[in-house]
Amino acid sequence: MGVNPTVYELDEDPNTGKDMENALMRLLGSSSAAGVPVVFIGGKLVAAMDRVMASHINGTLVPLLKEAGALTCHYFESKTRNSI
Repeated sequence: MGVNPTVYELDEDPNTGKDMENALMRLLGSSSAAGVPVVFIGGKLVAAMDRVMASHINGTLVPLLKEAGALTCHYFESKTRNSI
């Protein structure tokens, strides 16, 4: 897709990883059974991975990535060429 994510492995941080995971769970609310991984786009918490995948399927993910400046122009050019 042309996105270069930054990945933080919370389980590899023995000092603050568990605290960060607990804080993310609170932000997502108790109704989210998915937990981590979670996705931030443009510095904003979007959701747990299951909702991000659903956003990709229903077509709402690409506009979020585009608005955040997270997609390269190359992605749009190749999608346009491949759909013609």
